[in-house]
Amino acid sequence: MEPVGVTAVAPSAEASQGPVWPQSKCPWGAPKTTTISCSLSDVMSEQLAKELQLEEENAAFPEEVPVVEGPFITGENSDTSSDLMLAQMLQMEFDREYDAQLRREEKKFNGDSKVSISFENYRKVHPFEDSESSEDEVDWQDTQHDPYRADKPTTTPKKGFIGKGKDITTKHDEVVCGRKNTARMENFAPGFQVGDGIGMDLKLSNHVFNALKQHAYSEERRSARLHEKKEHSTAEKAVDPKTRLLLYKMVNSGMLETITGCISTGKESVVFHANGGSLGDDAVPVPSECAIKVFKTTLNEFKNRDKYIKDDYRFKDRFSKLNPRKIIRMWAEKEMHNLTRMRKAGIPCPQVVTLKKHVLVMSFIGQDQVPAPKLKEVKLNSEDMKKAYYQVLHMMQQLYKECSLVHADLSEYNMLWHGGQVWLIDVSQSVEPTHPHGLEFLFRDCRNVSQFFQKNGISEALSDRELFSAVSGLNFTADNEADFLAEIEALEKINEDHVQNHGKKVSSFSNDDESPPIFCNK
Repeated sequence: MEPVGVTAVAPSAEASQGPVWPQSKCPWGAPKTTTISCSLSDVMSEQLAKELQLEEENAAFPEEVPVVEGPFITGENSDTSSDLMLAQMLQMEFDREYDAQLRREEKKFNGDSKVSISFENYRKVHPFEDSESSEDEVDWQDTQHDPYRADKPTTTPKKGFIGKGKDITTKHDEVVCGRKNTARMENFAPGFQVGDGIGMDLKLSNHVFNALKQHAYSEERRSARLHEKKEHSTAEKAVDPKTRLLLYKMVNSGMLETITGCISTGKESVVFHANGGSLGDDAVPVPSECAIKVFKTTLNEFKNRDKYIKDDYRFKDRFSKLNPRKIIRMWAEKEMHNLTRMRKAGIPCPQVVTLKKHVLVMSFIGQDQVPAPKLKEVKLNSEDMKKAYYQVLHMMQQLYKECSLVHADLSEYNMLWHGGQVWLIDVSQSVEPTHPHGLEFLFRDCRNVSQFFQKNGISEALSDRELFSAVSGLNFTADNEADFLAEIEALEKINEDHVQNHGKKVSSFSNDDESPPIFCNK
């Protein structure tokens, strides 16, 4: 069926009474659509793809970041005759375009997130570099203001609040107080590291700030004490300036030739080796090798050792009148007197050369700067071990009866093996038998000696109670150790009460029966 064309005849003005609508403006007319024909090469072109991408980006982010562009560079307003100037201007334009692209990427990456990521470090042109500068401007380094340093919190006015109405902020506001506390941390001692709390906008509560303040003061006082302790006390294998001065005087006087080095360290002293010199023609000759015992001037090791001095009748009257540091000198003096008494009795021990405050110079037990080994370290055969046992037994009896002393710290660590015999050392804590705890110290020494030689296979070694009776001559009938110690304490109590009441001390103990000890006047 062929289409039939219908031609509309426009009515005349007379026949039509309504308004006449143009054909293109008629609301009931179909809109005319224009179709733009494009080829396949246009669709595949890169330019079209970039235009579509920019349209999508503009639709997604309608707010465009304004880009500050400089004036157009032409030959009229700038000198372009130099290639270097052209290259610099082109590089500046490139950097600005790069920064603009970086801002768009930053905006796209962050979006509406509360936590944003900044690409400021990757920018080519910074604001202070891009701004117009003049010769009249002052460099920020020449002023007190540092743009890279966070500003300190502003102070609250005298009226005590800032703002009006609902926005009022008092001086007791938590945020304001926290920032003020952070700024006040800069007033701490220089050695106390507080960090960059202002730059991080750190807010410290009053409780935390007060705790940090107290800790800073404590650390400052502690560092001062440590500094004073290092300056005025001896340390391990080292001496303080006063002790060093004493050693220098000994060398300068000719008593010592040289001080070679440290040979032993302990809780209470440091021992050095030295080559002896001479005191003069009429004086006692100084040994070729000497041992210098420097008592540590720190009081930590002497807090639990004052009982060896304050209850000793030789030093009891002087103890209460001295300050704690002079007690250490008395400790050195006590060892000198004990060694002298032992030397007169013929007991092998170091010979005292001189005493200067807390420095005691003695003869060296050893050879060629090598100290004699301790009885604990040396390996002896059965014959030498048996010989050492009987020698120790004889020395303990001599020490008690002839020297009227109790070693009070006798063990295999304080006995040296040199020249085929045992030598006793470290007698600074030795006391007399009349000491309130003298018999207890003696029983402890007997136990240490008995256990050591029994472990080394000496069958003839006596037990601790038998050795105590053999040394002291006191016979106790106790069957067990507890009763034995009770009898010792009872005897010491009788002695102590008698001394306190009558000012007398024990001269000898009865060894025939259980009668009380015999006392005599001083």
